[in-house]
Amino acid sequence: MKALTLIFVILIALLQYPLWLGKGSWLRVWNLNTQIAAQQEKNDALKSRNEALNAEVRDLKSGRAAIEERARSELGMIKQDEVFYQVLQNEIPAAPVPQNNTP
Repeated sequence: MKALTLIFVILIALLQYPLWLGKGSWLRVWNLNTQIAAQQEKNDALKSRNEALNAEVRDLKSGRAAIEERARSELGMIKQDEVFYQVLQNEIPAAPVPQNNTP
């Protein structure tokens, strides 16, 4: 009877080995699932960036407004017969408020 029990224990241990430590073990599956989730987050971020770039390309191909805006902001260009005003904002310190120290 003891020999039969020992054989069953060894058989169960041999059957459990692939589940816990083998090629398709649950630890490896869990690790791969976390890697897949991380890669999907990266892919989503890249998709949104690509969509923004595609929208910008479509806008540049189809309309003049985007081209004019880009020329103004990045190249500093202005239209013919247009006057350019540049406003500089200097922070002027406020004058001190006089205090009445009379009793």
